[in-house]
Amino acid sequence: MTKGRLLVATPLLGDPNFERTVILVLEHTDEGALGIVLNRPSPLPVDEPLPDWARFAPEPAVVFVGGPVAHGSVIAIARPASAPEQPLPDGAWEPVVDGVGVLDLGLDDVEFGPALNAVRVFTGYAGWGERQLEAEIAEGAWWIVDAEPGDALTDDPDHLWRAVLRRQDPPLNRYALYPDDVLAN
Repeated sequence: MTKGRLLVATPLLGDPNFERTVILVLEHTDEGALGIVLNRPSPLPVDEPLPDWARFAPEPAVVFVGGPVAHGSVIAIARPASAPEQPLPDGAWEPVVDGVGVLDLGLDDVEFGPALNAVRVFTGYAGWGERQLEAEIAEGAWWIVDAEPGDALTDDPDHLWRAVLRRQDPPLNRYALYPDDVLAN
């Protein structure tokens, strides 16, 4: 299973919804998988839909497009503070990878916000049905790689695809040099 790992879109994927995306897999079971695109910031500032949580948003402080499924839905990920005065209640934060997890935005931001270092908000998500993701991986649509601590809350989402590939072992790291438009070469 791929929970807590990154799916990196290969140049073969061919779906404009996922071109050069990096997806953090939040859940992967026998019934399917769910993840969020980490490198698709929208122009919408976090303070417009969620003014109470905006002060916890790292740069860029915008809502991210988490994927093409359920654009009206909201998923938040967060990194808790190392020693908060008021810890998060049970079930309010579900760890995914390296101190980053899914946050329940129904929490009181005044009471529990100080327990967090950063909160990133996503609209929509990427989802796969039973064995669908496995089939796409087998077809060469995705590379599965380990996430690093800064990936989920990166301050440079526009360069995340290349950065993740660049740190991989050869030959995968060579794809970081893959041109934006192969026909232009």
